[in-house]
Amino acid sequence: MRTTVTLDADVEQLLRAAAQRGRTSFKQVLNEAVRRGLKGEAANQAPPFVVEAKAMHLRSGIDPAGLRDLDNELEIQEFLDKDQALKAAAK
Repeated sequence: MRTTVTLDADVEQLLRAAAQRGRTSFKQVLNEAVRRGLKGEAANQAPPFVVEAKAMHLRSGIDPAGLRDLDNELEIQEFLDKDQALKAAAK
C-alpha cells in the first residue's frame, strides 16, 4: 500500500541511519519500526547481563582485599624492576 507520511527530520535521520547500518532499504526499516512500535516491542533488546557470584573457598582469616593489594604491589614492583633494567641497558 502506498501512502504519504510526513516524518520529523530527526525520525528520518534515525531511519536512514538504521537502514545504512543494516544495509537494508528505508522502506524495510520503516515497516519494521512501525510493526515493533505497534506491538510494543523494543528494538534489538539484548538479554540482561547477569553476573553470578562464585564462592572463593578461602581459608578463614584471608582477606580478599588484602590479596588484591598484594597483587597490586607485586605488579608495581615488577614494572619498576623492568623499567630499571631497561634504563640500565640504555646506558
